[in-house]
Parts: sequence; C-alpha cells; structure tokens
Amino acid sequence: MAKNKDTASVLAFEKKLVPSDGYLFGTNWENKAQLTPLALQEKSVRGTISNRFNKKDTGEFTKDPAKLDAKVESPNLQRVDACALGQGQDTLKLQFTLKVLGGLAQPSACNNALFKQSYAAAVKQYIAKHGCFELAQRYATNLANGRFLWRNRVGAEEIEVQVTALNKGAEQTWTFDAKQFSTRSFDHSDEQVNSLADRIAQTLSSESDHLMLQIDCFAKVGKAQEVYPSEELVLDKGNSKIKKNKILYAVNEQAAMHSQKIGNALRSIDTWYPDYASEEHSAGAIAIEPYGAVTNLGKAFRTPKEKQDFYTFFDKWARGEELPREEDAHYVVAVLVRGGVFGESDK
Repeated sequence: MAKNKDTASVLAFEKKLVPSDGYLFGTNWENKAQLTPLALQEKSVRGTISNRFNKKDTGEFTKDPAKLDAKVESPNLQRVDACALGQGQDTLKLQFTLKVLGGLAQPSACNNALFKQSYAAAVKQYIAKHGCFELAQRYATNLANGRFLWRNRVGAEEIEVQVTALNKGAEQTWTFDAKQFSTRSFDHSDEQVNSLADRIAQTLSSESDHLMLQIDCFAKVGKAQEVYPSEELVLDKGNSKIKKNKILYAVNEQAAMHSQKIGNALRSIDTWYPDYASEEHSAGAIAIEPYGAVTNLGKAFRTPKEKQDFYTFFDKWARGEELPREEDAHYVVAVLVRGGVFGESDK
C-alpha cells in the first residue's frame, strides 16, 4: 500500500495550560492573612466489616451462619492519612500557579512537512475566526467557580477566588465569589470572567507569549473540619507505606493537591459531547480527553464508533476540511491545548 504523503507518524503537542501543585493552608475567614501550612495526620481506626460478600462466601454463610458471625465480628483495622483545619480555623486556603502558553500552530514534534503546513493553516484560520475566546472563557470560569477544589467545594459556606497576573508590567487582579458560578454550564456573562478570559485568549492565540497566574482560593468549610488533599495511587505493593489503607499527597510535609488533578478541573469544559443534552446520561461538563473518558463513571462519552472522538475530527480538520459544527472545532483545539502524542500509522 502506498504511504499517505501527509501522514505524520510522529506528532506531539506540549500542553498550553501548566498548573503547579496546589498547597493547602488553614486560616480564618475574618482574618485570611494568618496562614498555617496544613500537615497530614495518621489515624488508626478500628472499623467494621461492611463490604459486599461474593456469591461463594454468601453460600457458605447460608450453610453455616456461625461463619458469618465470626466474619462480621472481626474488626476491620485500618491506618489512614487524614488532614483537617486547626481547632481555631474555619477556612481552607488552596494556592497554586498556572502558566498559559502560546504557540498552538507549532507542534513540538512532527515528521511530515506537508501535514505541518496544513495543520498550521487550520490553527491560524481558527484563531482568526474565534480568537480562542470560547475556550478561554471556559477556563476562566473554572478558575472563578473554584472547580479545582473538588471535594473541598462541597458544603463550603463561602468561597472566594483571587486570581493575579504576575507578568512584569502587566499585573492585574480579579476576585470572584465562586458560589455565583455554576460548575455544570458556561451560559453566563460576567465582566470579571470576560476580562480574565481576554488575557488567557490573547496568550493562547499568540505565537510565543506566556501568562503567569497565581490563584489563591479561600473556602469557609467550618471550624476544625476535615479537608481533602489528593490521594496517592500506590503501585509498588512492596512499599512499606502500603500498610496504610489511604495515603494522602504532601510536599515537604505540607498537604497538597496534584497538578494533574487541578489541570483536570480546569479543562473540564467539554459540553459539546452528544450526551450532554440528555438529562439521563449527561455527566455535566467533562474534562477534555480524546475519547471523552470519565474514569470515575467508567464511561467514554466520545467513541470512535459514533465518530465523535478527537481523532475523527482532527484528521479532517488538520487537513483543511470543514467540520460539521463550530463546537467540534472548539473541542479539537481544546485537546491540542491539553497536549499529547497523536501520531498516526503511515502503513
């Protein structure tokens, strides 16, 4: 079979939204200046057996009820990490930085000059038409609504988000009441959000500019309440830490949140997938992914079978074809902002 002359078997894009890890502090809503870095505490818990038994065990317990009594009477001993505010603190502070980069028209690696040329033309056409504002407005909204707090957002009485542009000579500050913004849709118009979105869009649309943002988020969750850093995924079962049932993330003994988890929240802007309009099947705004995968639901919302995945759109769009909907082009560019390795076979 003849090789396609514009096939890029080596194709990669650097991510254009680069968050740092998030660091957790304890403070008070009335006096936010007094901050205490939050540390992890280890707890030893004597719990009960509460998991569902398999069919084999259930059959044995039916035949011999004494086995069931012995099983459920055994304590479920656990060692876990936990994190909480101090006794006199009622507010969690989460702080991180976010770097926004330009240069969407240039892949970080591409081994086909013809493809690179047609791709660059597609990006420039998109920027000329949309200016990246649709994407930037959604990223700005996810900063304003405090989505990056994840579980810490639930039950918070008040949430204030302060965003500061740190670029020398172009400093600027925005302050948001996160409770005023939905995490499920982007149908709103707010001057502060639009102002922040303008700065993000200008950077994304540029050839080589960058924007450095610092985010300081305050969530009033209640005195001495538990807060939730990221949880570690331990793959090395031989590690002595595996004796713990739950291991939380810390940097230099300070409770923290993974940069990947913050990044996932910021790019949760995909409301263009087919099931979004369905109340029964919608998961709200999902993170931008090539197949629309949402791991905690065990579902992919953009499958190749339905021709709604990134590669189906990208292969046409990058070669100059018009996509059926503007939303599909927004989705494609959002995946490019996410970054990744997208080469195709040249066989």
